[in-house]
Amino acid sequence: MAHARSTITFWDIFRVIFSVILPPVGVFLQVGFGLHFWLNILLTLLGYIPGLVHAIWIIATRR
Repeated sequence: MAHARSTITFWDIFRVIFSVILPPVGVFLQVGFGLHFWLNILLTLLGYIPGLVHAIWIIATRR
């Protein structure tokens, strides 16, 4: 079974940096004003770490 090789782009790094500063911004840059954006705002309000983890997960899995 062949695995797809994924590369990290400048924009991925840019979104991760914004996610560290304010997680909903990184999610917005990845998916816009969708369900994941609003979910990330809720998670960030509940705690910085859950919002950050969700933001990084969204950036890493969405292409």
